[in-house]
Order: sequence, then structure tokens, then C-alpha cells
Amino acid sequence: MSRPGNSRAAQNDTNIALDDALGELACTHTALRHAARRLGHLYDEAVSPTGLKATQVALLLQADRLGWEDGPTLQALAERLTIGISSLTYALRPLVRDGLIALRPDGHDKRTKHASLTALGRKRLAEGMSLWALANRRTEMVLGHDSATRLRALADAVSSGAFLDAYKAGKAMGENQGMLQTQDSGDSQGD
Repeated sequence: MSRPGNSRAAQNDTNIALDDALGELACTHTALRHAARRLGHLYDEAVSPTGLKATQVALLLQADRLGWEDGPTLQALAERLTIGISSLTYALRPLVRDGLIALRPDGHDKRTKHASLTALGRKRLAEGMSLWALANRRTEMVLGHDSATRLRALADAVSSGAFLDAYKAGKAMGENQGMLQTQDSGDSQGD
């Protein structure tokens, strides 16, 4: 049985150990999660008149962008969204239920499914993107063009395969790989 004073001492030791572990570094993960949640809530609010969440608008957009005659395969869509197939399947359920996305088996491989927007899905995507664009312009106005461009470039770099490879190898990512790039790559819009 531990005494109450011992748990406080253990908690203080844990806090000191965490402070020592981070040292002078700010926690990049926490900062990015907070920023992503804040923007997520703002964009969710912006597109709410469509009855969709911002993540659903982004999913519809990527399904439409990937195109293909029968729509993209679920594997291609999951890769583009950088999520697993099970997460994608879960995210697709309400969109399929509400008639915004149709799932069809591949003509050559019945194990492969394609996701395509229905007419209602295209209509809802157009509505969502109009509202999304307003939120995006407002975000850029608040941050300023240069800061918003740098933020997108850094987010694109962190989500890239080059970053993942460098991280796993324990090596720095160079400027030529996009980490400090200040031009808007255009890949972040609607993602």
C-alpha cells in the first residue's frame, strides 16, 4: 500500500523526466494536433450547411479528383488520403448510406472495389467546396499569404514519403525535398 505523499513524489519525478526528455524542444506532434483540430473545427463549421464534415468533403473531392471511369479503387483512395483501408471503409459508410458515393466491384477483379460519386454526391461536393473555399480564403487572410503558404508547404513535407523515409533513417530532410519550400504546391487544397 502506498502513502499519499509517495504518489505526489512519483508524479513530480515523472514531470521532471518528461521535461528532461523534451529539453528545449517544443512538442511538434502536440502543436500540429492542436492546429489540425482547430482548423478541423472551423472547416467543419463552414461546411455544416451541407450536412457533411470537412473530412467527408475532402474524401468526396479526392474520389472525384482520382477520377477513373469507375471511380478510384478503395486502395488508391486510401493511399491518397494516407489512411488505412479499414478507416476508409468506415468513413465511406455514411456517404454510401446517404447516396453520395456508390461502391462497385472491379470488372476484372471482384475483390477490388471502386468508389464513385453519384449525382447527389457531385452536387453536395460542389456545395461543400464553395463553403470550403470561403473558409480557406478566411484562413489565408488571418494567417497572411506567406505564412499560409509556408504552413501548407511544411504540412505537405511532413506528410510526404520523403519525410517518412528521412525520419526512419534518422537523417535530416534537405531543402531540395520540399521542407522549406515556400511556393504553394497546390496539393493541400481540399485535403
